[in-house]
Amino acid sequence: MTATLTAPRPGLVPTPFRSTARPAALPNRLDSLTSLRFFAAFAVFAHHFTGLGNKTGYGTAPAIFPYSMIGGHGVTFFFVLSGFLLTWVFKPQEHPVAFYWRRMARIWPASLVAAILGFYAYYIAAHEHIDWPSLISSLFLVQTWFPGVTPTLPGNEVTWTLSVELLFYALFPLAARIAVRLRTRTLALATVVGLAGMWAVNWWAAATFEPSFEGWIMRNPVVYLPQFLLGMTVALAVRRGWRLPMRPFVPVVLLALYVWGYYTGRASLPEPVVAQLDYTIRPVMAILSLLIILAFVQREINGHRGVLNKPALILLGAWSYGFYLIHHSISRLATYAWGRAGDDNSVLLDLAGCAVVVVALSWALFRYVEEPAATWLNRKMPQRLRRKVGTPAPVPAQETKVSG
Repeated sequence: MTATLTAPRPGLVPTPFRSTARPAALPNRLDSLTSLRFFAAFAVFAHHFTGLGNKTGYGTAPAIFPYSMIGGHGVTFFFVLSGFLLTWVFKPQEHPVAFYWRRMARIWPASLVAAILGFYAYYIAAHEHIDWPSLISSLFLVQTWFPGVTPTLPGNEVTWTLSVELLFYALFPLAARIAVRLRTRTLALATVVGLAGMWAVNWWAAATFEPSFEGWIMRNPVVYLPQFLLGMTVALAVRRGWRLPMRPFVPVVLLALYVWGYYTGRASLPEPVVAQLDYTIRPVMAILSLLIILAFVQREINGHRGVLNKPALILLGAWSYGFYLIHHSISRLATYAWGRAGDDNSVLLDLAGCAVVVVALSWALFRYVEEPAATWLNRKMPQRLRRKVGTPAPVPAQETKVSG
């Protein structure tokens, strides 16, 4: 059954895992993508730190505000990257439960430890009422499925994105086995339809529901499946030999131009046009994120190594999960301790100082929780899950009765 699911039908493109004339050109390890994770996490941090201007955050720095608010969509990069990387290293014969085991071993222990800091920052220090069912749902990373949770982002607020990732992980073993049998063109069409669907759902939700319920719809994990599929589709396409000639600076410049245009447009364009800018931002940011990923992957495949391949940035990328988990708690506690700073560019110094603290703590979270917990839990994986799917279990040797 497994061979049937993963093997292509006659006449379709080959699976992306078949050996090619240049096997060394497709490395499993892509250091540049590890480094990019840090920049995406830092963008989210900058958004939370500078806030929405005189409302949230530690302080607003005119040098980067309002452009820093685009950092809230740094999570889009992670969603696209998840689809790309999981597909890039997909093992067709791995037991699905083994995949789930490895994923949870990686994300859950660090999330639980970070939840302790989050509990203090978002409830104790904030004097916030504790709604225990909502808080418990966040510990199990299922909070985005419930529209009535209190507050809107319960527990460690940033873990709503892990609730989204959990759906990706749940579907991936089956989705990948289907995807490798489909033509690249079919996958691309499904991706385009899905991204258009994101725009349509956002428009429909905004036109139909009050803002709080619209917000829940746009945090629902199902809404983000097209971004995950985008990453999967392009990973398979690159595995199958497709290339898009493009240097990395091109999508980076496109991103900068889009951010400038988005916030300039919001300040000057008619309200209906601004609404469409808001409805399309998730699909557009997904495409721009994908172009950045693709450009650096192609560069690495071609043997080029740049600044993103430097050990320091690779380490920061490895610590980026911990950075993401704790950054908002730290900046929130700083705001409680010292109050909002003045809205001037001196806030950038505070941002840099807070970033250093978060990096140090994220290293500790990686070094003493995330990595050892994943290693220990993976060692505890039952042996039957380690066998490749379709491999028969070893037959125990029959006992020989010796008469004496």
